[in-house]
Amino acid sequence: MPKVTELQVNGTRRRLNADSDRTLLSVLRDDLDLTGTKYGCGEGQCGACTVLIDGMPAHSCRVKVGTVAGRQITTIEGLEKDGTLHPVQEAFLEVGAMQCGYCTPGMIMAGVGLLKKNPHPTAEEIVKHMQGNICRCGTYPRIVDAIQRAAKRGFHA
Repeated sequence: MPKVTELQVNGTRRRLNADSDRTLLSVLRDDLDLTGTKYGCGEGQCGACTVLIDGMPAHSCRVKVGTVAGRQITTIEGLEKDGTLHPVQEAFLEVGAMQCGYCTPGMIMAGVGLLKKNPHPTAEEIVKHMQGNICRCGTYPRIVDAIQRAAKRGFHA
């Protein structure tokens, strides 16, 4: 079975020794100790494991690590820069767009991915884009508000 020996994660080359058929989620959490990406359903239905691959949101529980070697992977840990939170993270905090917080990393990553693609989404476009992410606490209106706030501030990626 082929091995993956290096991944580009959060702007850094990370060495590892992983079977190529393992999920990206398991490698991030178990091998690279990046536990901000959460395991939810394991079927790509809840979005708790959302990361960005080359800037696009992906459910890491459904991605085989062998398919992302050489691609840029960004996790929730990679959004903060020099002690400053990402604008979407700041907006989530400002509006209290989390309750239990389990879905929050995936929601933030999906929101960042949306704003990279569409820097000025309507509320309806946000709702449509976020359909792959589930919040069991029901903070959806605050999540939409947070993404709108980040967009109004001119966040373009």
